[in-house]
Amino acid sequence: MAAALLEKAALLSTKHWSGAAAAGERAHALRLRAEELLEEDAHAYLAFVEALRAVKGASAEARAQMVGPAHSKTVDVPLAIVTCGAEVVDVAAALAAHGNPNLRADAVVAATFAAAAAEAGAGLMAVNLSEAAGDPRLEQARNLAVAAREKVASLRR
Repeated sequence: MAAALLEKAALLSTKHWSGAAAAGERAHALRLRAEELLEEDAHAYLAFVEALRAVKGASAEARAQMVGPAHSKTVDVPLAIVTCGAEVVDVAAALAAHGNPNLRADAVVAATFAAAAAEAGAGLMAVNLSEAAGDPRLEQARNLAVAAREKVASLRR
């Protein structure tokens, strides 16, 4: 939703900023990526549940081999969501600064939505990694989410 809002803002900013077309193209690509990630997240979770069911009664080693890759996907996909959200915030910040001033509020709202998605993805990762303390992917996601939130706060000033 955030990237779609930015596509509109970019389209209506071409007279105000020479970078608007590129920002619109990036927003479009990010919107498509976000749509893909929604699908991937659902599939990753279903594959994880299926793997858990398939290993009932198996040895710990067999469980790790079968469940490990599926579990990892339930972390990698939300990390990609966090990354995508953070990128949308960056595009939004550029449009807020340089785009059509009448659409600055749209860019700020888009940044707010995207930062919330990044934070939600990081939260999901924390749950999915609750038994894997110290996974560097979680720190990466949290750092991206915090940076996105801080960028949104700076846009509101």
